[in-house]
Amino acid sequence: MNLCTEQHKHYCGVDLHARSMYLCLIDHDAEVLLHRNLPAGPEPFLKAIEPYRDDLIVATECVFTWYWLADLCAQENIHFVLGHALYMKFIHGAKTKNDRIDSRKIAALLRGGNFPLAYVYPHKMRATRDLLRRRMYFSRKRAELLAHIQNSNSQYNMVPFGKKITYKSNRAGIAEQFQDPAVRKSIEVNLELIEHYERLLKDIELHILRNAKLHDPNAFHLLSSVDGIGDILALVILYEIHDIRRFPRVQNFLSYSRLVKCPKESAGKRSGTSGNKIGDPFLKWAFSEAAVLFLRNNPEAQKYMNRLRSKHGKAKALSILAQRLGRAVYYMLLRQKAFDKEKFLRT
Repeated sequence: MNLCTEQHKHYCGVDLHARSMYLCLIDHDAEVLLHRNLPAGPEPFLKAIEPYRDDLIVATECVFTWYWLADLCAQENIHFVLGHALYMKFIHGAKTKNDRIDSRKIAALLRGGNFPLAYVYPHKMRATRDLLRRRMYFSRKRAELLAHIQNSNSQYNMVPFGKKITYKSNRAGIAEQFQDPAVRKSIEVNLELIEHYERLLKDIELHILRNAKLHDPNAFHLLSSVDGIGDILALVILYEIHDIRRFPRVQNFLSYSRLVKCPKESAGKRSGTSGNKIGDPFLKWAFSEAAVLFLRNNPEAQKYMNRLRSKHGKAKALSILAQRLGRAVYYMLLRQKAFDKEKFLRT
């Protein structure tokens, strides 16, 4: 957890919502200079802070509405920091909770050097990153529909499909195999939705490949050198990381990517793990996907995987492989060196 420990003359805590925002502005001596509820918008915000812009820092919790406030502060050269929502338990643990109290607590955390930081993602790349995340959402919906067809086939104890139905050419006549009209209609609807999602995914991927601005083209080519990582997966990893140098150590990167488990210890006793959902779920998915694709049509990698599986079991072996790929990607981007498969499998 990183904390904002910078000292400033004025501290502004913002409890931000979609249509309103509660401001609390204090000075270095913790005296409240402004405490007011305002409409959420640039003009009311700039007008309210105008007398206190000298050495001002603005902070808000990482909620879905923070984009416009971060961009406004960047345009106005106002220092802006974003609070990690899961670490700001000081706000949520009070007996009484409202917008006025929350804004005061954000300002107090900021002044006291206890404000937990989240990463303020750059404006220029944010829209493409969000589109990549939206593509992932549609891809999962397609996978759910395919899984429902498979489950329905097993539910009625029918002959297993001879080929993978992920491919459109192998789906001919699937609905007609079900005798019950209601079940057949359900499968037909699933198939129509799958084709619709496939058209959407193809259109989104084409748009991304044509319009994605690579802030580091060399990093894209380095990621593409890893077996199984294609253009879209490389873009997902690249846009989620943004700048590998923001992680001082490989341990920080693996923790951010949810590739390691954090133990809970007290008085020398361990009681499981914690914080498994703190980090970037999209990087977790990307490296888990990369681990599976790394094994495809790769006999050397499959031998390595068999050794891991015999020792740890299949699920843990895949997690270890995903973590090792994450470690390799960190050093590849940091040292600007392509992936060395022989060295990776030999280590």
